[in-house]
Amino acid sequence: MSTITVRKQSEAPVLPDFERLFTEHAPLIYRTAYAVMGNREDADDILQTIFLRLLRREFPPDLGRNPKAYLYRAAVNLSLDTIKIRGRQPHRTDDPEYVEARASDKPSFDDDVHRCLYEAIAKLNPKAAEILILRYVHNVSDAKIAEMLGVSRTVVAVRLYRTRVRLKKLLRAVSGENYEIR
Repeated sequence: MSTITVRKQSEAPVLPDFERLFTEHAPLIYRTAYAVMGNREDADDILQTIFLRLLRREFPPDLGRNPKAYLYRAAVNLSLDTIKIRGRQPHRTDDPEYVEARASDKPSFDDDVHRCLYEAIAKLNPKAAEILILRYVHNVSDAKIAEMLGVSRTVVAVRLYRTRVRLKKLLRAVSGENYEIR
């Protein structure tokens, strides 16, 4: 027989204004997860997972200092981890439903480009992906990104440049095509 440990009410993690935190930052987390994952269901899962984790554990000190940056970084990291984990899981090709679904699936050019982009972004390091998504998905200025991350604007510009170069190489490797990134 197993034992169950029950927390006392006083031991529960206390998050001040949790509902306000969710209301203010859920759209940012969702957009970030959607930009990385490429579909609504996964973005919803990422959003829910982040807030469930906040409810289940102690109040992280970084969240109190800068909740927007903390939650944004959590969304990027969890999204990238999810993509990497899925990439390691083999597809079951012996399942008749899978074979039938794949036979009827004819991805459009846009679907193919998006798939390649998501695969390439997943191969970037999390900090590079974070800056890239802030700049090109959320349209945050270099100066604001520098402020959020506590680095100089020059560091952000250099990282963006290097990340675009790296992303271009990754896109070529993933797709075999020569995509233009500006």
